Amino acid sequence: MTEQDRNIAATQNLFAAFGAGDVPGILGLCNDDIRIEFYGPADIIPYAGMYDGMDAARAFFETVLSSVEIHVFEPQEFLADRDKVVVTGVLHLTAKSTGRDIKSDFVHVITMKDGKWSKFRDFMNTHEAVKAFS
Repeated sequence: MTEQDRNIAATQNLFAAFGAGDVPGILGLCNDDIRIEFYGPADIIPYAGMYDGMDAARAFFETVLSSVEIHVFEPQEFLADRDKVVVTGVLHLTAKSTGRDIKSDFVHVITMKDGKWSKFRDFMNTHEAVKAFS
């Protein structure tokens, strides 16, 4: 198995843990120095912002999972090159605070270190998330 195959497999496992709401499982696939970047206005989207370290990553994933109901979280393509994994897909969520839908394509850019996530950048249509949480 190549490094790229291992990185894709680890990312698929983390996505499965996310879909199952398994925060300990998610964190087990992250490095202690994980950095998470979710772009958008933090005063509207509850989980938007920059998160550094394991405690912050736990807070991020717990906030995401407690803020939305997941209807569809479907990765469609996994591309890997050396320590990078790029995932494209679609999602359909409902903001629990308002009951409004978030439907968007997404791109996740992940940097791997020692077979675990070291950096996670989330790109989606944040306009949809802002509308849903407003």
